[in-house]
Amino acid sequence: MRLIDTHTHLYLPEFDSDRDEMITRAAGNGIEKFLMPNIDINSVEALLSASSRYKGTCLPMIGLHPTSVSDDYRKQLDDLEQIALEQNFIAVGEIGIDLYWDKTHLNEQLDAMRRQVAFAVKSGLPVAVHSREAFHEVFSVLDEFAGPDLKGVLHAFSGSEQDAEKAVNMGFMLGIGGPLTFKNSNLHLIVEKIGLEHIILETDSPYLAPVPHRGKRNESSYIRLINKKLAEIFGISEEVSASITFENSCRLFKI
Repeated sequence: MRLIDTHTHLYLPEFDSDRDEMITRAAGNGIEKFLMPNIDINSVEALLSASSRYKGTCLPMIGLHPTSVSDDYRKQLDDLEQIALEQNFIAVGEIGIDLYWDKTHLNEQLDAMRRQVAFAVKSGLPVAVHSREAFHEVFSVLDEFAGPDLKGVLHAFSGSEQDAEKAVNMGFMLGIGGPLTFKNSNLHLIVEKIGLEHIILETDSPYLAPVPHRGKRNESSYIRLINKKLAEIFGISEEVSASITFENSCRLFKI
């Protein structure tokens, strides 16, 4: 069984004590690649260090997370774009809009997302999009760039069936992780409606651990649990669901 964790922050301090062991556990469970979204200018050093240490296995993205957008966001974007010209990245991410915690910088978040989507399209890279209580705002930006050159994933998808349909009609994948296993989630209904051809798997580790690890530190080996649930939803083997989502991931990120 071959799997890819398409969204993991394994370079964060939560893994400093056992990062090698965590990656070994994941590899033992069939996870071949770990795709790492950036957070802000301060996380780049740790991101690139992990990418260098696990070269060819841990693949970095570059971007400014919406919750890191503040008064200095333009300077951060300038610096991140310069780094993007000097290093190889598989995507622009994690970008988007987050209105769950704070709406103070909505206009700045919109501007930052718009600029980063434009950079991605110009660079021929997909985008990894974060949307929390902000699908209307996220789509308002994506609509500006809609077309064959815009590709990406709606990470940790939590929208409605209509949001999912709009996303896939734009050529986007849905990033599905731990919440698929939660008893109070209706995500399984949306996933079943949309179809496996539009799904990629992710952990968002160290966050959003699946059942039975909910509330604990997440890690990439738990992709197996998410894939198992996905297979159950479609009534297929875990090997088949893994194969389809693996190929979806490779196609989107060109890996």
